[in-house]
Amino acid sequence: MNVFYNKEGVGDVLMIILEDAPRAEVTATREGDVAIIKHGDRVVGYNLFDASTTFTIETQGPVELTEELATRIQKELASRDIKLSLEQVDYSPKFVVGFVASCEKHPDADKLSVCQVEVDNGTLQIVCGAPNVAAGQKVVVAKPGAVMPSGLIIRPSALRGVPSSGMLCSARELGLVNAPQEKGILVLDDTKAVGEAFSIGR
Repeated sequence: MNVFYNKEGVGDVLMIILEDAPRAEVTATREGDVAIIKHGDRVVGYNLFDASTTFTIETQGPVELTEELATRIQKELASRDIKLSLEQVDYSPKFVVGFVASCEKHPDADKLSVCQVEVDNGTLQIVCGAPNVAAGQKVVVAKPGAVMPSGLIIRPSALRGVPSSGMLCSARELGLVNAPQEKGILVLDDTKAVGEAFSIGR
């Protein structure tokens, strides 16, 4: 489950994403102050309108999912006769500090690199187009399922035939204040621990 809130860009709506689904293939049914989002017959999310009347949300973009927040969402939906199971909810952070263990040129694209990146739960292979990526760096990794400040959901994919699971992020993509506009991932200092959650809230 992912939670997203962007009052400036979307409105006072708490978006609860249960499953990733192509936007063009989902339908929404409004019931009071809740929209039920479906992909076919399967519920893949909910939108809670006038969210600020119930929730205090400090960030604009992805909201850190905690057990407390998930329970509150469950109770709010239950008060509207909507049952939400929390048994399969993953509370692990979606944005973490990663370590680029290796970085090699993509076999079929001069401007892409294939990186093996250590994170909190193992190693991810990530194809990256940043010109400054290199082995030995500590970086910010958006793991599969992460929701970027822009609303983009990070999905496992393949770039020019090479599988990629996640994204190495720039400061601009993370929505950080005073982020440089030139291309390039955000390289962190050595004080950050591999697997540590990275807060992108503003």
